[in-house]
Amino acid sequence: MENNITAQLRDIKPLLEIPDSSYYIYWGLITFGILLAVGILFFVLKKLWDNRKINLAKGYLEAIKKIDWADTKKSAYEATHYARLLATDERRKELFSQLEPMLEQYKYKKEVDEVDTDTRNKFNLYVQVADESV
Repeated sequence: MENNITAQLRDIKPLLEIPDSSYYIYWGLITFGILLAVGILFFVLKKLWDNRKINLAKGYLEAIKKIDWADTKKSAYEATHYARLLATDERRKELFSQLEPMLEQYKYKKEVDEVDTDTRNKFNLYVQVADESV
């Protein structure tokens, strides 16, 4: 009987080393998840920021359209302010550079005259161009 047990024990092999890469897989998945979350967050925030810019431009356009030219001095200040905020592309920057000196004559004075037709026409052209691009 002892011979039989010894024969059985000789058939037992030593423990084999099993390669375990679960540690690397675990941290790799965590890193991938973090990178994926950061990427999604980046695109969501970028989309929200772009929408915010569009909404601001639309708000400025509405404000510039509502300018009441009865009070010439106040209107010239408002028109300059909102036109400067809307001048983001080359065409609007060029029109604003032409409009600004025309509006300057109605600012910085105690008493001002009514807005002349050239200034009104240039302002209306600017508003039309801004309306098409926003």
